[in-house]
Amino acid sequence: MAIASFKPPTEIVTTAPTLWPQNPTLDNYRHVAETVPLARVMLNSVIVTGVGSIVKVVLAITTAYALVFIDFRFKNIVFLAVLVALMVPAEAALLPNYMTISSLGGRNTLWGIILPTLGTAFGTFLLRQHYKTLPKDLMEAAALDGAGHWKRLWQIVVPISAPTIATVALVTVVGEWNNFMWPLIITDSAENMTLPVGLNLLQSVEGQTGSYGYLMAGAVLVILPVLIVFAALQRFIVSGLTQGAVK
Repeated sequence: MAIASFKPPTEIVTTAPTLWPQNPTLDNYRHVAETVPLARVMLNSVIVTGVGSIVKVVLAITTAYALVFIDFRFKNIVFLAVLVALMVPAEAALLPNYMTISSLGGRNTLWGIILPTLGTAFGTFLLRQHYKTLPKDLMEAAALDGAGHWKRLWQIVVPISAPTIATVALVTVVGEWNNFMWPLIITDSAENMTLPVGLNLLQSVEGQTGSYGYLMAGAVLVILPVLIVFAALQRFIVSGLTQGAVK
């Protein structure tokens, strides 16, 4: 895909294909920039992904902590609701979400894209299962030293859970960045589209075989930021896979 994005159409659709481009060109990327308001949709994706991911990770961290370390009524029922949310496909919520956001005036807005996806059953479930493996003696010692729940969460639980949190963050960022169906439904203006939806205009406008290079260039632009995020978080993920349980 990356190599083909630098090939002219005659080198992509040919009976004698080559691995490396014989006449490298940036025309595919230039065409993408001319067809799609690239800077705008890229900025929209950064905002939606950044805000949505931060809120979802923070909600997952705090909700999972409450489900493990705070005693309150109906805690098991709340956790059961989280499990049920994991089982319900996102498509089932499209219509009620659309009606709700439209009634609030959120069509063609970035907050209209962000708001319905802020719940994070997966992150809550994963972090809850991890928190349950943390040594109880550590938390009891912190409580005896006078540390409240807020201090225990951010100064003890979060630092020793960094690899798991990084995994949740990576999955969340990838999901937010690649989210296509909901932004497609709630926006119909190019100024408010995210990158995956904006690049879909390429497939709508270009219907010939000569457009493969443009589509490859667009796909590279979608995937590259995710690869950068993975490269930044991979040391935490590898640490989480190798360090074992906290003793």
